[in-house]
Amino acid sequence: MLKQHLIKIIDSITGKPACYILPSPPTAINSHSPASILIIRPGGIGDALLLAPAIREIRRQYPDTFLTILAEKRNAGAFSLIPEIDQLWRYDSMAQMWAAIRSKPCVVIDTEQWHRLSAVVARLTGARQLIGFATNERKRLLTNLIPYSHNDYEINSFFKLLTALEIQPPAHLTPPFLTVPTPAQQEAARLLMPLGSKPLVTIFPGASIAPRRWETEKFHQLAVILNTRGFHVIVIGNKDDISAGRKIITKEINGINIAGRTTLAQSAAILERSELLISGDSGILHMAAGLGVASVSLFGPGIAAKWAPRGQQHIVINKNFPCSPYTKFGYTPRCPNHTVCIQQISVAEVSRAALRLLPAL
Repeated sequence: MLKQHLIKIIDSITGKPACYILPSPPTAINSHSPASILIIRPGGIGDALLLAPAIREIRRQYPDTFLTILAEKRNAGAFSLIPEIDQLWRYDSMAQMWAAIRSKPCVVIDTEQWHRLSAVVARLTGARQLIGFATNERKRLLTNLIPYSHNDYEINSFFKLLTALEIQPPAHLTPPFLTVPTPAQQEAARLLMPLGSKPLVTIFPGASIAPRRWETEKFHQLAVILNTRGFHVIVIGNKDDISAGRKIITKEINGINIAGRTTLAQSAAILERSELLISGDSGILHMAAGLGVASVSLFGPGIAAKWAPRGQQHIVINKNFPCSPYTKFGYTPRCPNHTVCIQQISVAEVSRAALRLLPAL
């Protein structure tokens, strides 16, 4: 979190001036079969996972192109589920960022939506084709300017970046578009062995920010209902979710709290074996979408049109209060209404949605 915060401070202080100090690049020289592409993806896990379909399409159309990702520590694990990548470097490591700049890629695709530092890095590579979103001063450093809309599903936004390479999205996007490594699948099987063969529902109680969190007690009540219907409940998450997991999976609940005990790939393997995920607006929710796992998602401050999974196997619960959504470009201002948009979602409506999607036992 410290490095993440530091990057944002550096961006806010130096990003805008750098966009004006650096010379704009010459006119793009479009490469129809680039030898190498550098894809810059700072930010969270969700953005990284939703980038997977675009990466897969690049690999399909350019099978011999060397693909490098420049990511952060917090989202680097997501790319273990995207085997089409040849190399991963760290955006929050000065040495690795410099290595990416010096790698002289033929094309740079900057997938960052707002912050400017990634566009500066792209420009410093000297690539002849620099593709990115034209959301602010960052457009001075790019050769191919792509419009960005908060009303577009983020997967579609990323596909828009590929139009500069004359790559069109597939007519139908059919999951799974993520691949779980075999070792992670084996560890998931070991962790779930005590539960036997009963069907599983996975709960992710966490969120990157507090306004997206549903009450832990409500998740516990939901687990009780799911148990009575014959489903075992698994809680996944990072170390910050361990306490919530203990409150959800109490002694009377048939299930396991494995929050803080798995890697991101192992969490994906748990999800892969589940009938359903119940989660707030989170990277884990996008993981379920990428694995083809059904979900019930709880939306409040986030923009459901941009971030909610698509398809009949996904139910989005959104109270649609006039004050929400209010998160844009990753920034969520202080809510004067005590996040009623998420807190007024009831256990009853979540359980009804879950049971609509779950198989009858």
